[in-house]
Amino acid sequence: MANIKKAIIAMSGGVDSSVAAFLMNKNGYECIGATMKLYDNEDIAVSTEKTCCSLDDIEDARAVARRLSMPYYVFNFKDEFVEKVINHFISTYENGGTPNPCIECNRHLKFAKLFQRMKELEYDYVVTGHYARVVEDDGWFYLKKGVDETKDQSYVLYSLTQEQLAHIQFPLGEYSKAEIREIAEEQSFLNARKKDSQDICFVPDGDYAGFIENFTGKTYPVGNFVDLQGNVLGQHQGIIRYTNGQRKGLGVAFGKPMYVAGKDIEHNTVTLCTNEELFSKELTAIDFNWLIPNPDKIIKSKARVRYNMKEQPATAYILDNGDVKVIFDEPQRAITKGQAVVLYDDDTVLGGGTIV
Repeated sequence: MANIKKAIIAMSGGVDSSVAAFLMNKNGYECIGATMKLYDNEDIAVSTEKTCCSLDDIEDARAVARRLSMPYYVFNFKDEFVEKVINHFISTYENGGTPNPCIECNRHLKFAKLFQRMKELEYDYVVTGHYARVVEDDGWFYLKKGVDETKDQSYVLYSLTQEQLAHIQFPLGEYSKAEIREIAEEQSFLNARKKDSQDICFVPDGDYAGFIENFTGKTYPVGNFVDLQGNVLGQHQGIIRYTNGQRKGLGVAFGKPMYVAGKDIEHNTVTLCTNEELFSKELTAIDFNWLIPNPDKIIKSKARVRYNMKEQPATAYILDNGDVKVIFDEPQRAITKGQAVVLYDDDTVLGGGTIV
């Protein structure tokens, strides 16, 4: 009799991870459900309807695990979450960037801490509800997009390693979101129609600056809005309140639409420009993680510089220090420090890094 493979299902309480658990169970895996407890609800005044990993979500995940006769555990990763995700989020804003905390959570919590638990428990796989795929070819594991282009989440998974990819399953990768909801309805899961989480889990009201001020106890001083020539246009309300490409919420009337083009931490200024001036063709990325073996020094590919954009043709150059310079064929709008650039060849992720 063949050995039964064992899988830890990362369950957020949402429909996606619930159906992932069902599919793995159905395919004969011995499964346990696990939710990562990342914070206390009262710490961040959570609105449970729109975030993941809150107390109500834990109960939803527990109910689905019970329905599938799976053991269920809650792992307390609160300290690691503060250290690796929240502190990184704050420091990126403080240094003039705009972070993507989902990437850091995947990197340091789901696919590091949960992997550690997988090994300790002598399980074979970590399974999540991401819309992505892992394909093995000649001993190498490739990360590919989910078949549902509208839900593809490969962008936030670029930091995975070969060891991790060898022990990950993304059972939703071959499905559309509509099909996943249909399966959840058929299984009478209580969360079949639950809304997808839209916000960053620890900032449920979307007020990033308010969260940072409350969490750090700091206030961020007012400073000047300036144009590209350095002319003062008005006053901003604290440098953490702005991100590249932003138009709304500037609080100053300029007589024409103006957008955030950049931030100068040293001089506490926020530079504004017209929409046309927001476009640029080049970026440099650090901490680049390649997901293909032996990449060429110069690679023609397509690239994304934010989660919800269509990839655009570009050429990537690996620099001597390992950083990667990306030059797009056509100028791109509001390339933003702190976000990720991810390179693709058709539906295969080549690699990604942090824009500086």
